[in-house]
Amino acid sequence: MIPEFFYELNPIVQALLGGLFTWTLTALGASLVFFTKKINYPLLDSMMGFAAGVMIAASVWSLIIPSIDMAEAQGSIPWLPAVIGFLGGGLFLRVADQYLPHLHLGFDRSEAEGVPTKWRRSTLLVLAITLHNIPEGLAVGVLFGAAASGVDVTGTATVAGAIALAIGIGIQNFPEGMAVSLPLRRDGAKVGKSFWYGQLSGVVEPVSAVIGAAAVIFITPILPYALAFAAGAMIYVVVEELIPESQHHGNTDLATLGTLVGFCVMMVLDVSLG
Repeated sequence: MIPEFFYELNPIVQALLGGLFTWTLTALGASLVFFTKKINYPLLDSMMGFAAGVMIAASVWSLIIPSIDMAEAQGSIPWLPAVIGFLGGGLFLRVADQYLPHLHLGFDRSEAEGVPTKWRRSTLLVLAITLHNIPEGLAVGVLFGAAASGVDVTGTATVAGAIALAIGIGIQNFPEGMAVSLPLRRDGAKVGKSFWYGQLSGVVEPVSAVIGAAAVIFITPILPYALAFAAGAMIYVVVEELIPESQHHGNTDLATLGTLVGFCVMMVLDVSLG
């Protein structure tokens, strides 16, 4: 049950709390480094697949459908803001992916992407996960802002739905924290440093959640576009990074099953709570 007082909070505070929750789950995943430095790749790959499934379902039920419904309620062409925002979110991540130095999980330092840099492998790994987390935080914040705006007369964007999204994203953040801290520990980094870098990638989520909520509250006409923008950015991450990384070690069946389970879990969360 969701405490009644939560519904009475300012939506920006709600977004901040949602972002802090998802960050906490990232830190919990990173905390596994205190107990082991071995990487169970079948488990990790299935959990990364799970994360991909959560993000796909969240993009559809929590973001695209409310975007279309809001646009229709505002008298716009229902699909137009969704298409523009969705492609805009993907383009934003494409540009960030091209220029921000980062290293995908499981790859050698020589395979780092973005502009050339001499930054350490640990920094590049954190930046890769941080790139994932920006659209996730934005999605949580935008949905909390949409629920409070009063623009969505269809009722598809609700506080309960935003909470469901935060829960789903938090769950899939757990393996992301683990995926940074354990490889660093295995490569010889100290336990404390490995944990620090693992949780650091989630810091951006409460920040981007607050930015997303504030933006849509004060500029309500952009709501349908903002929801679809977050969806497009998340789908870009899923297709370009999460799914390939989850199948990088040959555990394709486990990763695929994890994706299906993650999709179902997020769908159930959104439908039952939202």
